[in-house]
Amino acid sequence: MTNKITNVEELMSTLETMRAAQREFATFTQEQVDELFYKAAMAINNLRIPLAQMAVEETGMGLVEDKVIKNHYASEYIYNKYRNEKTCGVLSEDLSFGIQKVAEPVGVIGAVIPTTNPTSTACFKCLMAIKTRNAIVISAHPRAKNCTNYTAQVIRETIEAAGAPKGLIAWIDAPSIELTNTVMREVDLILATGGPGMVKAAYSSGTPAIGVGAGNTPVIFHKTCNIPMAVNSLLLSKTFDYGVICASEQSIIVDESIYDAVKAELTKRGALLLNPEQLEAVRKTIIVNGALNAKIVGQPAWKIAELAGFEVPKDTKVLVGEVTDTSLEEPFAHEKLSVVLAMYKSSNHAEAVDMAETLVNHSGLGHTSAIYADELRAEADIQAMASRMRTTTFLINQPTAHGGIGDIFNFALAPSLTLGCGSWGNNSVSENVGPKHLINIKTVAKRRENMLWFKVPSKVYYKFGCLPVALEDLNFDGKKRAFIVTDKVLFDLGYTKQVTDELDRYGIQYTMFTDVHPDPLLSDAKKGAEAMANFKPDVIIALGGGSAMDAAKIMWVLYEHPETNFQDLAMRFMDVRKRIYRFPQMGKKASLVCIATSAGTGSEVTPFAVITDDETGIKYPLADYELTPTMAIVDPVLMLSMPKGLCAASGIDVLTHALESLVATVATEYTIPLSLESAKLVFDYLPESYHGGAEAKVAKEKMANASCMAGMAFSNAMLGLCHSMAHKLGAKFHIPHGIANALLINEVIKYNATDAPFKQGTFPQYETPQAIERYAKAAEYVGLTGRTNEEKVQALLNKIDELKREINIPMSISECGVSEADFLAAVDELAVEAFDDQCTPANPRYPLIEDIKQLYLNAFYAETK
Repeated sequence: MTNKITNVEELMSTLETMRAAQREFATFTQEQVDELFYKAAMAINNLRIPLAQMAVEETGMGLVEDKVIKNHYASEYIYNKYRNEKTCGVLSEDLSFGIQKVAEPVGVIGAVIPTTNPTSTACFKCLMAIKTRNAIVISAHPRAKNCTNYTAQVIRETIEAAGAPKGLIAWIDAPSIELTNTVMREVDLILATGGPGMVKAAYSSGTPAIGVGAGNTPVIFHKTCNIPMAVNSLLLSKTFDYGVICASEQSIIVDESIYDAVKAELTKRGALLLNPEQLEAVRKTIIVNGALNAKIVGQPAWKIAELAGFEVPKDTKVLVGEVTDTSLEEPFAHEKLSVVLAMYKSSNHAEAVDMAETLVNHSGLGHTSAIYADELRAEADIQAMASRMRTTTFLINQPTAHGGIGDIFNFALAPSLTLGCGSWGNNSVSENVGPKHLINIKTVAKRRENMLWFKVPSKVYYKFGCLPVALEDLNFDGKKRAFIVTDKVLFDLGYTKQVTDELDRYGIQYTMFTDVHPDPLLSDAKKGAEAMANFKPDVIIALGGGSAMDAAKIMWVLYEHPETNFQDLAMRFMDVRKRIYRFPQMGKKASLVCIATSAGTGSEVTPFAVITDDETGIKYPLADYELTPTMAIVDPVLMLSMPKGLCAASGIDVLTHALESLVATVATEYTIPLSLESAKLVFDYLPESYHGGAEAKVAKEKMANASCMAGMAFSNAMLGLCHSMAHKLGAKFHIPHGIANALLINEVIKYNATDAPFKQGTFPQYETPQAIERYAKAAEYVGLTGRTNEEKVQALLNKIDELKREINIPMSISECGVSEADFLAAVDELAVEAFDDQCTPANPRYPLIEDIKQLYLNAFYAETK
């Protein structure tokens, strides 16, 4: 039970209970604290979508899909940053970042939560309180009290179930100015996020406070900047959650030498440059009665235009007003918390810095400023601006909404949803709020790209008849006990004999597990792991298509680490390096050898496994490089007798792997050649492999190579939206995975093939949209022509359709026997689940849930078009 807080008397009683709980909490060890921290982060991560939906429904602000990212960030990135940080007792000094960390509990924290970021900020502040052994009472904005308080309730119930003292977290059930002011007076520390008036009240309360002020971020477009990257980064940031993040760009100041080019790029990428009549109408809409018009906050561009009295296309991203006045007489010079942007022209860099300084001094002191410039050629100008800006965060070549919160486009700026503005902004903290803040620090963080890799099995054997040679390695490596995982069909057909004959030759003992379903079940893996535990193998041999290999990978994990919780393995992540749950190290008990019997999944070389939880019916795509097999064997001899249906489904799966890895945001020079060549091999040899059967030996070998190469490509470049949608469609309507991909790939290609997506996939290396260019490159590589990229993409789509007809693949979901009524009843849920699939983040176009639904509908009715 929680103490209800609707009046001052109830508040005081609750605070007394909280203080007693906090005193007990202060005795907890670091290990106990970190376990609670982990549980709380996991709880919010699991609810990131429902919490986002609640926030938008209640406040009417922002975009559900972006609030999902905020909730994900507030749990995953915050946990990742502080998971190993010592917060009990004396902190050690981090020489690399120059920050000394010392933490002691302060007692009870009073947290004021804004309406613009209710659930993510509540999550962040609760996690911070748990990590530092403090109690926390939440004071929500009245328009966001339900979603905010529910976030706090979830965390409280989670940590109490894990052993925390009862009553560490509380919230005001009936928010009011009187109760908020009482909280500020009675707690030990105020953590306040909101408008200037609220922050001033926090500092005037007599209680120590960490307050965060307003932002009015100016961004200089230097004459040396990379214009496409700068504009795309700007729009990525400015459109995020419809502009409600306080670090987002409010004004851009563009050098006159590139002014027209920047305007053209803005128009090309979906921004609207207001004409004089529209400009005046928006001016009158920004400021009403001397204050920011709350009706424009967190709204899409078309709604703001509608409020101003004119119409714009609904896919308009940002409304850009070309203005000259930097004084507060100009409404565009204010903080706007929306997708409205001021654009100024400067005659030189000195004038640009003067303008930026004026804008910051109006209402953004201490917050964020930024510049886009060539770091080498413009070093002196960058430093000149940095030295003039009275902001605690100065960003170089980064979208400010993402860059300011840290750890996405820079990796030494602490991730946070509470950005301190230092003494310039009348705040007590001058950096992104973390466990302890004592001094003002100006942070200059340069944009950096993630380190990349190319990870595949240490040994890959291919060519006709390579199986015996490859298995000889087991003898060389001293293996003694082999556990073979396959399915009953392959066992009955005698495929396993080709393996066991070699094991007998070298005196390697073996046992066999054949209870693997075509769509492998979690129960299959658990049974196999139990059998492994009894047999104690030092090598696991997976023989089959993706099903056997995927099941074997999960068995491998459960065998080596029986303490593992499958739900932890299946936890989604935004960045594999920052995931809350870390996969255990593999290979200590046994190595994994994967032998492919079909040319499709490429699972023999990938770190992925797809498995269905038979209790829930949910199909989970698992991903971690610890799942990468030790050895892969691709012997086309094993593929000669593939049934035609399997040949078609698995072959088109290879093509989907190739095309999705080609355009993925993580694709590199190492993966793109593999994607292109595997796609060409599919077009050239799949029809012959399909029609020729066992006689088509050359075609079978080429398809085997294509499958393995595509597997190597997407292992390192990832996949995209087609696979996300196919996972959910196949699981719901029992459509084979390759066929599901075939039904969706054309629609996804059309969706991705644009130079101006409404939302671009987020990855530091992916500076501008490249999907249409890469699809066109694929078309050229397979011999297609066209005068424009659009024509080449259409030629590629036509060729895919020709291939599907050639191998008798249905052209629509409805042709697969799915009734319209059943499909329409499921499509909304399918869209949400596909959005949350692990393959979605690498898609070059960041999809909205409504977009995914439309793609499903397009694919269902495809044959009627």
